[in-house]
Amino acid sequence: MQVIINAIKEVLLDTWPMIALSCIVFSLVRVAYLIRNKEKFVFSNELMMLTFIVYILCMFQIVTSQDVSTVHGVNITLFKELTRYQIGTKLFYRNIIGNIIMFVPFGFFISYYLKLERKSLFFFITLIVSIVIESIQLKIGRAFDIDDILLNMIGGLLGYYIYRIIDKLFGNFSETIKGTLVVVVLLTALVFVAIILL
Repeated sequence: MQVIINAIKEVLLDTWPMIALSCIVFSLVRVAYLIRNKEKFVFSNELMMLTFIVYILCMFQIVTSQDVSTVHGVNITLFKELTRYQIGTKLFYRNIIGNIIMFVPFGFFISYYLKLERKSLFFFITLIVSIVIESIQLKIGRAFDIDDILLNMIGGLLGYYIYRIIDKLFGNFSETIKGTLVVVVLLTALVFVAIILL
């Protein structure tokens, strides 16, 4: 688990200038948009949108950063790479667990914003995004790995089910209570990230 924490710390330390600038620009433009169009400011919605942007920026860093341990080329044999790593090793956590964890927020955010009821559309979107990521990695000198696509799909599906469970538990609550829950969850995640960085 320390490997995952170190990887998160590494990504956040590498991306903080981009994240800070993007958050400031987005917030200013978003507030100006809300004022100009006389739309209601809902803190939880804005915080969720900002968190999604930060997540995408962090994913960009992970996808485009060079990893010297990565084998270059194309793997289209399912489970070939998965069976290379021993459970509990650094490479297992980084390559197997890391690929799953990276896509959990994706599954959650896509389900939250699109209110997907059908898994088929969710699978299609997640598959396309994962294939695009692997293709970009191949183009920049990393590897295209079908096992990574499988792991991303698993992570995305976990995020989808997390959203569905939360929606079932809190779906009948008022928007105010749901908004408060969103803020509490996101602030808890922020505190967790701050603890990791310190």
